[in-house]
Amino acid sequence: MLQQTQVATVIDYYNRWMTKWPTLQELAKAKLEEVNEMWSGLGYYSRGKRLHEGAKKVVNELEGQVPKSAADLEKKLPGVGRYTAGAIASIALGEKTGVVDGNVIRVFSRLRMIGADVSSPATMDKFWELANELADCERTGDLNQGLMELGAMVCTPKSPKCSLCPLQETCRAFAKVNLEKKQAAGRLISRESDQCGLLDIECLADACQWCLPSDEPWDKSLGVQNLPRKAKKKAPREQMAAVTVVCKLGKDSQQQFLLMKRPEKGLLAGLWEFPNFDVKGEAEISTNSEDILQRLKNNHSVEVASAENVKTVGDVLHLFSHIHQTYCVTLVSVTEQNIKVTSQRPWQWLTNAEVNEAAIPTAMKKVFSACMKVLEGRNDVQGKKRKRNETGQSDAKQRSIDSFFKCK
Repeated sequence: MLQQTQVATVIDYYNRWMTKWPTLQELAKAKLEEVNEMWSGLGYYSRGKRLHEGAKKVVNELEGQVPKSAADLEKKLPGVGRYTAGAIASIALGEKTGVVDGNVIRVFSRLRMIGADVSSPATMDKFWELANELADCERTGDLNQGLMELGAMVCTPKSPKCSLCPLQETCRAFAKVNLEKKQAAGRLISRESDQCGLLDIECLADACQWCLPSDEPWDKSLGVQNLPRKAKKKAPREQMAAVTVVCKLGKDSQQQFLLMKRPEKGLLAGLWEFPNFDVKGEAEISTNSEDILQRLKNNHSVEVASAENVKTVGDVLHLFSHIHQTYCVTLVSVTEQNIKVTSQRPWQWLTNAEVNEAAIPTAMKKVFSACMKVLEGRNDVQGKKRKRNETGQSDAKQRSIDSFFKCK
């Protein structure tokens, strides 16, 4: 759960998880659907699936015994990588092996003035080399936890607490900052003190692979925050999808909503969603009721004989790690006798309360929230209308992040 997710977010999920499945044996008996429901909202859903697969493998193939070494953990359990294997082996099993996570990378980058791109395999191998050198000690698990905690609490990405750092005297990045401060104050410093006893022979090499590249020089205003150095992120790609939320009014006047299951592989694998399809741009988005119902039939095998109401809800925005997704949402209200679903995909009708408990991604929860506000006649979110360009089409980039939708 803590992979790519902060502790504060995880705590509640962890407590509920351990209450429901306190042992590997209990987790192995669970259905994937239950696991996805419990994981809903944490993101990176493949983690929950792999945790479930790992529990089943331990119970069914490894006689209930978790592997006892970092190498076997990584080799035999799905979803367990080098870091997770090292953490479990050193902290729980006492193996003398290092760990490298984002916090440790930051600490090592600053301690050793490593300015190479931290995402490159060669740089990661260097960090693991350093971690394993340190791990050859009496209390490896405590050391690894201490390094991670140091990065999380003291050697932080922003506003690091260098004055409180127990490794301050051996930190090359701090020494460089301190030297710059003295130079700025106009003090005379000898060559010996300039080097602060920290200069590494690697730094004298031409085009040193561990130093900051020449085209990205040290920025004095950033201090130790020059490190670690990360490659520039690619801008998330823009994607758009048309979503149709179908609301059925049953004989008991209870509202039910149609959800369909995503494929078992790929993004958001195995989760439930409202019927939708990708579009290349707003030109493919129709607000015509007949067009919407026809596309619902063609794309999802959902046939609506007659709709009580077809309403444009507006746009719901969601940021995935690599995708800027816009959902153009339409709400279709039907009666039970006027709809027929023949889709080959798994599908189900859920009540409002059931939707909120189902294994649906956060993006679809936003879509559902927007639709419920329309159904309830609420107008408590003030959206900004999109600007129109000279062709009359909306500019997809001109959106308000804090406004999920606009009502029409």
